[in-house]
Amino acid sequence: MSSAGSAPTDDTRAPGTVAGPAPYLALAALLVVLDQLTKWIAVSALEFGQRVPVIPGFFDFTLVYNRGAAFSFLAGADGWQRWFFTVVALVASGVIVWLLHRHRGQRLFSFSLALILGGAIGNVIDRVLHGQVTDFVLLYWQGWHWPAFNVADMGITIGAVLLVLDELFRMRRAKTA
Repeated sequence: MSSAGSAPTDDTRAPGTVAGPAPYLALAALLVVLDQLTKWIAVSALEFGQRVPVIPGFFDFTLVYNRGAAFSFLAGADGWQRWFFTVVALVASGVIVWLLHRHRGQRLFSFSLALILGGAIGNVIDRVLHGQVTDFVLLYWQGWHWPAFNVADMGITIGAVLLVLDELFRMRRAKTA
């Protein structure tokens, strides 16, 4: 419900539903801390390019750096991409915080956004402080390798998948209503 003169919100909450964005912002902050802690451990424990098998034939820890975006997109650019991706992530973060406030009654939607927010901020910290993102998780199978990634990337990816699921659920509810 919205009060007179204010913008409408999706605040038709059932009892026990989250009343504001604070728990989602706390989740995003927790993800940032976990991301930065695991990156610090990786940098402290590994040499650049070193691979440490965790599950042989499938999962290694390795230390690599990415100056670009996902899948090293624009990694070879002249350095402008550092600030471009930082600005994009900060603008997206602002929009996400606004969406968290506006749609706080939508739990899956807000949970998804919180994961994306935490991931975006985790990688922004790397870009601002180091000029590159630290990656350390490597998945592979026989001759196939997924590009190395980090906890922030996991948050972004899981959040994006959950956003798609949330929209599918929303469409299904609308269709049956």
